[in-house]
Amino acid sequence: MADLQEESLAPGEIGEDDTRVAEPPPNTATVTGLADRTAVEAPPAPEATGTLAPEATGTPDRADDGPSPQDPVTRARDLLRHHPVSDGHSGLPWALHQLSWYDLELGESALRTDIPRLREGGVGAMFWSLVLPPGISGERAVSTTLDLVDLAGRVIEANPEALRLTRSASDAADARSHGRIACLLGPAEAPALGDSLGALRALHALGVRSIALHGTSWAGEQGLTRFGEEAVRECNRLGVLIDLSGSSPRTVERTLAVTKAPVVFSRSGAAALTPHPANLDDETLTALRTNKGLCMVPCAAERTGPTLNQVADHLEHVREVAGPECVALSGTYDTADQPAEGVEDTSRYPELIAELLGRGWSETDLALLTWGNTQRVLRDADFTARAAQLRRPPSTATVERLDG
Repeated sequence: MADLQEESLAPGEIGEDDTRVAEPPPNTATVTGLADRTAVEAPPAPEATGTLAPEATGTPDRADDGPSPQDPVTRARDLLRHHPVSDGHSGLPWALHQLSWYDLELGESALRTDIPRLREGGVGAMFWSLVLPPGISGERAVSTTLDLVDLAGRVIEANPEALRLTRSASDAADARSHGRIACLLGPAEAPALGDSLGALRALHALGVRSIALHGTSWAGEQGLTRFGEEAVRECNRLGVLIDLSGSSPRTVERTLAVTKAPVVFSRSGAAALTPHPANLDDETLTALRTNKGLCMVPCAAERTGPTLNQVADHLEHVREVAGPECVALSGTYDTADQPAEGVEDTSRYPELIAELLGRGWSETDLALLTWGNTQRVLRDADFTARAAQLRRPPSTATVERLDG
């Protein structure tokens, strides 16, 4: 289990060269106990008030009238240095696939994501979505997904001082402590499997860590077939996260009954606030609390409203119904979804965190939202996989044999 424990190294600035990671400054202490169990170097913790102490935020003490109030965005940036954002859904692979030339290091005006804006936004990890546009199906879905996996790997390899391909929570923690942005591949869409569990294992071997269950004969409007249930079990055995955003209610219900690992909804808000088809009703959010999965709320106008304040409303609703351990962030940038005003690109996460600070969110809950919950779900998926691999070999099930 040792390799699943996150490294107890002080996190560098996101994108900073690991050769510049210095020894901890004097008079620091190790602060632990957040849900992600990542040990970070920080000043002595204040009493549990739910806010950052002056020592933690860098606010100078003044003998005449005490600490001066700090700008909320500055407080948010300071918090993100210790608890960076894990962005649950980035459309960067397909967006890059459509460009003839780009430079993520210098900045890319054709995109809403590049390395300078990721650094400015305090992003420490991101899921590189392999979701395909409508109209791509069959064998073309398989080959196009492989093309996106290849492209993502080449882009990450071309930017080694800022990006690192990661496959687990411990990989992500190591990337973070060396100042790199952890890049996880997924979700890929179920049609990319070509109805083959062997293809699922091949994608896993290439680094894919999430599969979106929709758009197939075995995970459609009627729910999971017998082969679909076997696909869920094989995902559990491999440690592949199951993404249910966009899945039918019957598929969601049956998957939650079959899976032994937490699921994620990588771009879903609260249906009680915005009746988008991908958003979750309160009954599903309550079931998610039992599953210990994640609702990753997107910064997308159509899904969560046209303003930053409405995105924050969705985050608060999900936290209230599903619990603070079941809510995370999903920029959904560089997809077909247009971003809400105030969170137009990956540099704007500090403004969103500042809004939540203003609403009284504690540092503990914000640390769960930005980093801890996603890392916990990745660890839980790894633990479930190790246990499942002791019980069962790779599945040889086929659609023809189970559903024919």
